[in-house]
Amino acid sequence: MPIYEYQCTDCGVFEDTAPMSAFADPCDCPACGQSAPRVMFSVPHISGMASATRRAHETNERSADSPKRSAHGPGCGCCSGGKKLSNKTLHRADGSKSFPTKRPWMISH
Repeated sequence: MPIYEYQCTDCGVFEDTAPMSAFADPCDCPACGQSAPRVMFSVPHISGMASATRRAHETNERSADSPKRSAHGPGCGCCSGGKKLSNKTLHRADGSKSFPTKRPWMISH
């Protein structure tokens, strides 16, 4: 639930949570009970979000339209952290190919 700021004419500025559907509604001051209109003195924030989560959201927003591209192919040892892919195609003398580690029931092309 978002946190909104309100300004009481007698007590000053205070914060309170309210559903988004009630963003324009006034709130009663916790000190004097007088109805106070909503004001915006600071930028909106989401309470309780860890900084690592916030950075992850920001990174996703920046790269939403253009995913990270690597100069190397999949399985590259320097970029993906994994082992480099090895060529496991078996070439026979008659020119046919076989893939011994792949699905043996599939026909090679």
